[in-house]
Amino acid sequence: MIQAIQLLLSLSILILFHEGGHYIAARIFKTRVEKFYLFFDFLFPLPGLLNFSLFKKKIGDTTYGLGWFPLGGYVQIAGMIDESLDTEAMKKPAEPWEFRSKPAWQRLIIMLGGIIVNVLLAFLIYAMVLFAWGEDKLPMNQLKDGIAVDSLGQALGFRSGDKIISVEGEKLEYYNELLPKVLSAKQVVVERDGKLQTIPLPVDLIDKLAKNERQSLIQIRAPFYIGGFADQSINATTGLQKFDKLLFLNDSIPVNYQDEWRAVSKNYRSKTVSLTVERKGKKEVLQNIKVSADGNLEVALLPLHELDSLGIIKLQHTDYGFFASFPAGVKKTFATLNFYIDQFKLILKPSTGGYKHVGGFGSMAKIFGSEWDWEDFWNRTAFISIILAFMNLLPIPALDGGHVLFTLWEMITRRAPSVKFLTYAQYVGMAFLLLLMIYANGNDIVRAFK
Repeated sequence: MIQAIQLLLSLSILILFHEGGHYIAARIFKTRVEKFYLFFDFLFPLPGLLNFSLFKKKIGDTTYGLGWFPLGGYVQIAGMIDESLDTEAMKKPAEPWEFRSKPAWQRLIIMLGGIIVNVLLAFLIYAMVLFAWGEDKLPMNQLKDGIAVDSLGQALGFRSGDKIISVEGEKLEYYNELLPKVLSAKQVVVERDGKLQTIPLPVDLIDKLAKNERQSLIQIRAPFYIGGFADQSINATTGLQKFDKLLFLNDSIPVNYQDEWRAVSKNYRSKTVSLTVERKGKKEVLQNIKVSADGNLEVALLPLHELDSLGIIKLQHTDYGFFASFPAGVKKTFATLNFYIDQFKLILKPSTGGYKHVGGFGSMAKIFGSEWDWEDFWNRTAFISIILAFMNLLPIPALDGGHVLFTLWEMITRRAPSVKFLTYAQYVGMAFLLLLMIYANGNDIVRAFK
């Protein structure tokens, strides 16, 4: 529920700003905006179906409203073929306040308005997050015990304790950069037992990872500290405490790291065991510790900032002054955009299998945390803003990018596409979006029942 609320709030903010970008650009060029809607007042992308508003009020020439279908929103600009597919006005002579009567360069700016605002909004959010909370990064040299991998990582050739030397020939400075680089890399060089080894990565790595979404390809290998207890944990009252460091299972089996626990716990599923822990510098043996049916203790791991407070790792924290946060926000915006473009390329490349895992609203909600954290919320919102900017720029009819493409064609050839062509193109684009929406959300439904 918290994830769903965060997604709805995030989308509402981004839709208002995106459509506001079109609205402001249209008003600057004295173009009439007939509707400004948060959410659709019809079953998108079927403009003739279930037409009703939860709220609407006309102020001047514009009707402002709240639709019932929370997939997006729209502004209906006079004299333009858009999501509403209202072509009746196009049969009349063009009025000076209509979109179609404006010079091509003005129409281009109007159509780019939403995309520009999404990018600026992401930059502003990142800047203010950096100003308010600063930035934590984990240097690669702080992974003193290397990485931890599960069965997927082992199948690829990694081993817990490996130290990452380079990814695709590039030496990484921060752990935060590792997974994004690995996803599109062909090979990784690690140090194992004092020797360098090259691990080739399969082209369909993203497919393998998505199929095993409960597993993490690469994690930080840090001592197994108890960070808390899951809701209704079987070990909430058995004597384990936060900050306990695991040492041994049943007196003699080392379980210093989470991967060591995973390797042996499968032999103790649904059983009761003893754990030797280090607590406040002393060893204690705890009896009657329960192991779940899937081999877990049902505990949370100690988060990075608390490992930092214990001196286990050393995070690199950077505070930003108000003015310094703006260039840092710009840098983070374009770094995030480059990351998303790299992932988008993987989806478009059939051999990666990424297309099989395109997700809808369920997948979008999962990027938010299950607990409300404002720093995390704003970071995720900025990320989605960048995604919306990029996706809307794609040259697909019914998206801003489609309108931009046709306007650029007109500017180059000096010939405007006909109303009939634009109408049919809009139908094709909306049909494509409908199929994509069904496919993406269908993937979410299928995954939910697996």
